[in-house]
Amino acid sequence: MTESQRWFFLILAVVLGGLVYLLSPILSPFLVGALFAYLSDPIADRLEDLGMSRTGSVIIVFIGMTALVAMMFLLLLPQLGHQIQTLLARIPQAIQLFEEQIFPWILATFSLEPTEFGFANVKDVLIGDLQKTGDIMSQLLGGITRSGLAIVAWVANLVLIPVVTFYLLRDWDVMIAKVKRLLPRNVEPKVSLWASECDEVLGAFMKGQLLVMVALGIVYAVGLWIVGLDLALLVGMIAGLASIVPYMGFIIGIAVAGVAAFMQFQDPMVLGYVGVVFIIGQMLEGMLLTPLLVGDRIGLHPVAVIFAIMAGGQLFGFVGVLLALPVAAVIMVLLRHLHEGYKGSTLYGSEEDQALEQVEPVVNDK
Repeated sequence: MTESQRWFFLILAVVLGGLVYLLSPILSPFLVGALFAYLSDPIADRLEDLGMSRTGSVIIVFIGMTALVAMMFLLLLPQLGHQIQTLLARIPQAIQLFEEQIFPWILATFSLEPTEFGFANVKDVLIGDLQKTGDIMSQLLGGITRSGLAIVAWVANLVLIPVVTFYLLRDWDVMIAKVKRLLPRNVEPKVSLWASECDEVLGAFMKGQLLVMVALGIVYAVGLWIVGLDLALLVGMIAGLASIVPYMGFIIGIAVAGVAAFMQFQDPMVLGYVGVVFIIGQMLEGMLLTPLLVGDRIGLHPVAVIFAIMAGGQLFGFVGVLLALPVAAVIMVLLRHLHEGYKGSTLYGSEEDQALEQVEPVVNDK
């Protein structure tokens, strides 16, 4: 890559970053549509391989995806809203249960004095914050209801997402080919290699780990529903989302489900049933879901995912959250190539040192 090309790509990156920052209020539907198109493109490609036209395969994929999203909105959102209301209604009951049963048991077991803990103050703060949260939500919903312009903008963005998804999905391969032809000829092979590695990283996470999270959320929700927990869907979704980090979904899910189940049934035996549900979920994840959906493909480290999402949200809001994973994948690939270049450079060590480093493991094995 020549010096002028380096400056060109640097200026291009700065300009694109500035445009993203300036246009972030209107980019959300386009980025969501691009995300859906990226996730659906492999299915459309397979239908094309079976002999269908690109437009026909895109229409089939689009109808299936639209039906799935509509089913989620019609079936899951009302249930989820009802369970959130149930949870908010039971928070005072949980505080009372802790104050009357659990808190005295802790004091008696560890020989502590009640005056050492300001539980009454904590209770007042929690209830006050809960009331403030309810007031804020009421004001927010009232403001949205009164603002016709906000409703129109929200509906317009919602309608724009499927339109953008359809056209991007139909022309996805054409756009990728055009971008590839625009690259300078001397850097095209390397950029194509990096783009392929970025796609592998994103594919391993977004098409693998996200499916694992969804599957675990379904397993936990169904299992807790069989147990009889009123908040089964809400707890299952929380545990599934937390599964982005290994074992975090299990820990958070079993804790939340245990508290909710004890509040509902007042029976310690139900905690055993909750434990069985989450143990089955972990066994399915380790023996079936992760090997089948993720396999040995290279993915983003969970800590890198969390940091990327939080950093993107802090810098660019919701648009930054949508861009976080693609940008993290690009950075990860670039860092890996920089690491390989550093290990092969004189800055890391002489050729004799590198040769000795390669021989030492062999000697140690003998």
